Amino acid sequence: MHSHLMTPSPDGPREADDPEDYLSVPWSVLADYRCFGCSPHNPHGLQLRFSAHADGISTRFRLERRHESYPGVVHGGLIGVIVDETMGNLIVLQVGLTAFTTALRVRYLAPLSVGAEYRCVARLRGVPDATPGRGDAAPVGGTAGGVSGGRANGLVHAEAELLDEAGTLLATASATYRPTPMDTARDRMMLNPTEADRVAQALAATLTRPPATGSTAAGLPTSEEH
Repeated sequence: MHSHLMTPSPDGPREADDPEDYLSVPWSVLADYRCFGCSPHNPHGLQLRFSAHADGISTRFRLERRHESYPGVVHGGLIGVIVDETMGNLIVLQVGLTAFTTALRVRYLAPLSVGAEYRCVARLRGVPDATPGRGDAAPVGGTAGGVSGGRANGLVHAEAELLDEAGTLLATASATYRPTPMDTARDRMMLNPTEADRVAQALAATLTRPPATGSTAAGLPTSEEH
């Protein structure tokens, strides 16, 4: 996998153009989707893009002065947005589910600096044996923390780490997500039938892709417990 070097942009944090490395999220089939985290069409958003990373996905980002709290310090709320966005899109890309966040826990280990480059890495901890609208889902095994999946009240569990360029762990997160059938999600997302069908087809296409096997950066630590 190529390294991602970001270039400053007045529209928000971007990675350098390297389309072969980026994963296409299902929402990209909608010409006007405005996700604050990952849409390239939202000039006020973070415009995150994702790459395969071992047993999960990752994103690189650099935030600007307009994203700070204390002078020079990235606002902690945006860290929550980034870890949630990465974990949520991981579920969509690896499990083929639309899912809504039910709980999110973030542990802040050190402040992030405006203008510095960081990486967020997310992994699945487990998926339920059966998920709505998908049939039986295979358990996810071998993930960080040793969780092997299994029925968990219909919830999907994920974890994320935020690291600097030296591999220093700056924040950890764990979250649970509720898989939602597309006919229900359509109403929550205010999609018309045509748009809902396009997203449903894009979600189904994620299940036909081979598992992500992107290379992992050497020396990146993983947390055994969050």
